[in-house]
Amino acid sequence: MDPLGDIEQHFWLTRSMARTVGVSLGDAVASGLLPPDEYSRMVTRCRQSNCAKRCADWLGAQADGQASRPPQFCAHCDQLSALRPI
Repeated sequence: MDPLGDIEQHFWLTRSMARTVGVSLGDAVASGLLPPDEYSRMVTRCRQSNCAKRCADWLGAQADGQASRPPQFCAHCDQLSALRPI
């Protein structure tokens, strides 16, 4: 098993990816759409995914800081797309 990535880096990558696609993870937890333990699992999945550099590069390339959906290589692509407000 590969070692997990740095927890702080992946916490912020997860939050940044969510924010860039219009999802507030804090609001999703508060409203019950995202259970706290699933939020924790999201960060762990990010730590396991080995795409931190690709995600950071993608985030940096979003000129206006907004995107309609996360990139396919993101460990949270489907989940963030489902949480995105209509």
